[in-house]
Amino acid sequence: MAAWTWRFEKADGAEIQPAVQPEEFTTQGDAESWIGEHWKALQEGGADQVRLFEDATEIYGPMSLHAEA
Repeated sequence: MAAWTWRFEKADGAEIQPAVQPEEFTTQGDAESWIGEHWKALQEGGADQVRLFEDATEIYGPMSLHAEA
């Protein structure tokens, strides 16, 4: 079974530890729902962007946690 995980980054792409510790998700929808619930706390904790992975394959990213101007 695939594992869906998030990578948390600063704007320059450097990986950081998230303010809210995620679980390992079994579906893309569960992972996306989780980020939708926690993005603000993650941003306030220092994350600027995220990338979504299915196992070792990057699905998309970077996706900004900042509102567009």
